[in-house]
Amino acid sequence: MCDNALDLGRAKTLERSVARWENEGGSVEASDLAKTHATIVGNIGDAEAVNIRVRLIALENIVVALLGRVPQESSELVREMARYISPRSEATPHRLTIEAARNMLAIVDRAQHCRTGIKKG
Repeated sequence: MCDNALDLGRAKTLERSVARWENEGGSVEASDLAKTHATIVGNIGDAEAVNIRVRLIALENIVVALLGRVPQESSELVREMARYISPRSEATPHRLTIEAARNMLAIVDRAQHCRTGIKKG
């Protein structure tokens, strides 16, 4: 019974996360916005774009480090999410979604190497 409640809670969390992603990062409007580097305030300059990239790299490495320290189930949850956002056979593939899923799996794989290195070291 406890496992069923946990599975239901995870399913609801996953559903909310995907819905939020589809509304914010996966919409056509958001992808068009990213192409132009425009914001509500105006265009993003080169220095700001570089700063965003640097921060993204830092955040990705933080996630890798954290996933390297958590139980394997957490990595499996990320893999499950990557499968969930990957296009289903009846859906039209979206390049950004495919790339996001691929990146998620790459991060989990990097974390696995980190986990192995931590155990050896």
